[in-house]
Amino acid sequence: MSFDQRLGSHLKRVEQDLQAAKTAAVRPAGLTVPQYAALFVLDEQPGISGAELARRCLVTPQTMTTILRNLEAAELIERTPHPLHRHVIETRPTPAGRKALDQADERATGVERRLAAAFTDEELDVLRGLLARVSETLTTDPILDR
Repeated sequence: MSFDQRLGSHLKRVEQDLQAAKTAAVRPAGLTVPQYAALFVLDEQPGISGAELARRCLVTPQTMTTILRNLEAAELIERTPHPLHRHVIETRPTPAGRKALDQADERATGVERRLAAAFTDEELDVLRGLLARVSETLTTDPILDR
């Protein structure tokens, strides 16, 4: 197969384009895309565990530890012991974190709206279905060299 015939090359290009657009969108708020994602999830689910936060943000627990460390150093999150379970650390956005999140989210949502506006509602439904099929295919059949 030539490079242009490989679906993976097209998916990778689109992923990189989306990442670049989101990076530019959240940068004025002083955030990276992974930091934005973490703040977004923490704002929806304050106190979520680090492991679950990593899963929701599609990063490894080790990467999430670094993201949280950087957010804490920037005073965008606070981490406190759970009132009943002393070994559980709860993580929540600080007021400065919420402000950065609001600023970044307004711009990131603009990227999502611009992307969605390029398609009709029907096309969006088809695209979501096709992407779900790509994901299902890649995750349910580990034998790729048949």
